[in-house]
Amino acid sequence: MSGTATALASVFPAASRSLLTEADLATFFDVSLDMLCIRALDGTVLKVSRSWETVLGWKPEEIEGGRLAPLVHPDDLPATQGSIVEVETRAPGATPLAFTNRYRHKNGTYRRVEWRAQRHGDRIYAVARDITDRAAAEQALIEAKAAAEAASRAKSDFLANMSHEIRTPLNGVIGIVDALRRTELTPEQREMVDLIQSSGVTLERLVSDILDVSKVESGRLDIEARRFDLEQALGGVIDLAHNRAAEKGLAFEERRGPGARGVFLGDSTRIGQIVCNLLSNAVKFTERGGITVDWDVTGEAEGEGELTVVVSDTGVGFDAATGATLFQRFSQADASITRRFGGSGLGLSICRSLAEMMGGVVEARSCPGEGSTFTLTLPLQRVVALEDFAGMESGGTGAVSGLPVSAPDEGMGPRRRLRVLLAEDHPTNQRVVQLILGATGAEVTTVENGALAVAAAASGTFDVILMDMQMPVMDGLTATRAIRAAEAAANRTPVIMLSANAMAQHRYEALAAGADLHVAKPVTAASLLAGIAQAVGG
Repeated sequence: MSGTATALASVFPAASRSLLTEADLATFFDVSLDMLCIRALDGTVLKVSRSWETVLGWKPEEIEGGRLAPLVHPDDLPATQGSIVEVETRAPGATPLAFTNRYRHKNGTYRRVEWRAQRHGDRIYAVARDITDRAAAEQALIEAKAAAEAASRAKSDFLANMSHEIRTPLNGVIGIVDALRRTELTPEQREMVDLIQSSGVTLERLVSDILDVSKVESGRLDIEARRFDLEQALGGVIDLAHNRAAEKGLAFEERRGPGARGVFLGDSTRIGQIVCNLLSNAVKFTERGGITVDWDVTGEAEGEGELTVVVSDTGVGFDAATGATLFQRFSQADASITRRFGGSGLGLSICRSLAEMMGGVVEARSCPGEGSTFTLTLPLQRVVALEDFAGMESGGTGAVSGLPVSAPDEGMGPRRRLRVLLAEDHPTNQRVVQLILGATGAEVTTVENGALAVAAAASGTFDVILMDMQMPVMDGLTATRAIRAAEAAANRTPVIMLSANAMAQHRYEALAAGADLHVAKPVTAASLLAGIAQAVGG
């Protein structure tokens, strides 16, 4: 094999060395689909393949004896010259250098080509391939991806804004109706109020479900990892389902395993959301009989744990065909189920997505007319071994592994009225809080923006500050930071962010600004008073 053939084979591995004899070299240059080139160190082109005419329109005789630089796009010429110098100065036997540039077609257009070149002796051997169409496709893919990401962000921003806009008036509906239910009503009035409240709660849940679906699709739904008491996290959810079952005349049985007690690391909010959805469905789809919830955590040592929650009911049930699509979005057993029981068909899809994001699974089995059983299983790491946790409880330490425990403020006294500063610009939302807290005897001072809240906090003494997040003049986050910067550590006033911004990022922003708690609108008497009790410690 000649030196020319050897050098060319190293640059163009697809060529068989056994074929590249001097006799076959001319034939190889004629049949190659890629553009082959041999040139001298002074830049003179010695030989090119006939594919130059196919790709760039130039016949070999128009190229040979001349130089390639005039064909290179002016913008690419500096980089190309740098690559040529690198090829010429590389050590013998070095790996061929790869680079790309644009070459002028005979018709005046430019094509993008990808080169591999190597020096052998006093010559440069190179092979080029037209990648214009591939580069265009890659660029189109990049642009399409960017457009899709922009559309996803726009959709998420739109849904977040719509969530805020819907929750704001909904806060007035649910909050005022909740306050109205606590007054003296005739049976007929109470029935109408209950219907309004039920419709408002359904609408609020639908808004939350749609927002969760959007966050799952865009990958912006975050799973937290923080310590929490499992019994506290699920106790309220189960009690709520128990009350709803009792209102329908259904039996309700809770069987809690011995391992359910303890402190765990995970997202208590999302776990509670899944269990709440499963229990709500059980109550909703059951007309006679009852609901049973079994829950326990296996693994007693620190770092171990697997949570299992089994929700069984005696409701309408479903067949195998329905079970195959049950966890798909907007899926119900059939149209009559939707008309009879309502719902968007999003809940179970969200439950499965949340469980999978936490490394778990939600499964279902059922028989039409005989009820259903849903099982949630997911890893849940213990922070404190079960044995140690039991010792802490029996020892009466008042706290478990750093978890806060509510306690009365000794400086308040049991009979003093709670002093509340409310920063809220929406008149209806102002009235909601005033009605709820007025029924408890609290003293409520109301201001309309964050700047007034900062001034009021500096001039008065309050037990708790309720701060809206979005207000004119100064927003709630800025106002909270200003209050925290001005107050002494010993006189820290609890701040609760009341906001229709209900996404996880809004909760993080509130806490980062110095708020003690984030309570999403619409607020009810129960959620508001529970938040205040948690914030003030009693």
